[in-house]
Amino acid sequence: MADKKIVAVVGATGQQGSGLVKAILADPSGGFAARAITRNPNSDKAKELARLGAEVVAGDVDDEASLTRAFTGAHGAFCVTFFWDHFSPEKEQAQASAMARAAKAAGVKHVIWSTLEDSRKYIPLDDSRMPTLQGKYKVPHFDAKGEADAAFAGVPTTFLLTSFYWENFIYFGMGPKKGPDGVLGITMPLGKAKFPGIASDDIGACAYGIFKGGEVYIGKRVGIAGEHLTGAEMAAGFSQALGQPVRYNEVDPAVYRGFGFPGADDLGNMFQFNRDFAEMFCGARSLETSRTLNPGLKTFSAWLGENKGRIPLE
Repeated sequence: MADKKIVAVVGATGQQGSGLVKAILADPSGGFAARAITRNPNSDKAKELARLGAEVVAGDVDDEASLTRAFTGAHGAFCVTFFWDHFSPEKEQAQASAMARAAKAAGVKHVIWSTLEDSRKYIPLDDSRMPTLQGKYKVPHFDAKGEADAAFAGVPTTFLLTSFYWENFIYFGMGPKKGPDGVLGITMPLGKAKFPGIASDDIGACAYGIFKGGEVYIGKRVGIAGEHLTGAEMAAGFSQALGQPVRYNEVDPAVYRGFGFPGADDLGNMFQFNRDFAEMFCGARSLETSRTLNPGLKTFSAWLGENKGRIPLE
């Protein structure tokens, strides 16, 4: 590892981080080495990364000193937060700030901060088209990251704008469900708007492309997606992959917000933001740029081909 540039990866056992670690390890001649940062180096996922060749170290996004230690000696750092673990924008901002300070203290040469747009720049808090949540956010899990961008001032950073993980169809309860007539359907308040999505491993692979590209990406905002698809196009993809009809159930964002599961109001606002500003949102996530960073970028149909057996059908 001494002759390679070390990339310290926060959340190395999570979806984005593990994709980056695996991309680095899959390119042994690429000049980079992976340092996997995890709260529990003895977890099965951490042990698997170590078996694959990563250096696994302890680090906690709520413990700035541990992050500084974990970043020390690294050329690059991949910084990501975990909103859905706690649903707290303030905690997410505190974690981002801790990572930024730790990267600066450790002298990291290139940071990638996995961020999203601050929706309040497009939909002010007094805009009644969308309810304000937690008193000061429109889309909390977007706005917290967007606001935290400022914490990376003075740190050599690439701001990576991610997209909806297609893995949400596996893990987040968004997969096809049977309607009263027994026909499967996916339900989203997107209208007919295009919606950027991506395989989570491809986020990490694109991040690796940014690290390989080096200084040219520092100070830039880089958006990535695997495809821009309407709800109807995603349903058609499911139909083909599963060999049975899957319909797209279009609902109003207010209906989605009322579904009642944890985070339904946040996600309802997110879909509405994506729908109402689809041209901007898709435009910020260039498919061409994504393929340049990651030539193995998956389409939705390719992802479905690999993962259809993992999608719960209810």
